[in-house]
Amino acid sequence: MNIRLTPHPDTPCPAVKWIVAELERTSATTLKLHYKLAGAIGDLQLPPWAEPARTSGLWRHTCFELFLRAGAGPGYLEFNFSPSTQWAVYRFTDYRAGMIEASEALRPRIRFVASAQGLALVAEIDNLPAGASWRLGLAAVIEEVEGTISYWALSHPPGEPDFHHPDCFALELPPVETP
Repeated sequence: MNIRLTPHPDTPCPAVKWIVAELERTSATTLKLHYKLAGAIGDLQLPPWAEPARTSGLWRHTCFELFLRAGAGPGYLEFNFSPSTQWAVYRFTDYRAGMIEASEALRPRIRFVASAQGLALVAEIDNLPAGASWRLGLAAVIEEVEGTISYWALSHPPGEPDFHHPDCFALELPPVETP
C-alpha cells in the first residue's frame, strides 16, 4: 500500500517534491513502515546519526511519525522516528491527554538512507495490539536548513497543523486473521 503525504497548506516546502509511505502489516502485532522522500536533500536539515535510543523532542526537527489507535477507544500511540535512528513512543488516553512514555517493548528498529535524490526511512515495530483493526495517522516534520518547518500528513484537519486530531487517523488496517 503506497500512501502519499501532503504538506499542510500553511507550511509548504519547495525543497520536497513528494513524501510517500508504504505499510506492511507483517503479523498480527508487527508493522513495517517505509517512508520515502524525493527532493533537494541538500536544502533539508537532517540530524546526524546517533545510537538508537529513546529521545524526547524529535518532532521539533526532521522526523517521521505514526499515530496508531487500536480498536474503538479514544487512546492511541504516537511514534517518532528520526533519521538519526533515535526514537520516541508515547501512549495517550485521549486526544492529547494522559501522555506517558510507552513500554520499551514497542521500541522501533529504524534504518535510514540518504542520497542526492532523496531519502528513505524504514521503521519496524513489534508487540502492537493484536485482535483489533488499527486506525493510523502518518506524518512527517521536515526542517529546511534555514529553519523553516513543514508538516506533512495523510490528512490535515482545519486550522493549525495537528497530527493528534481524530481527522488525521485516516487509514484503517483490518486485524490479521490468525489460523
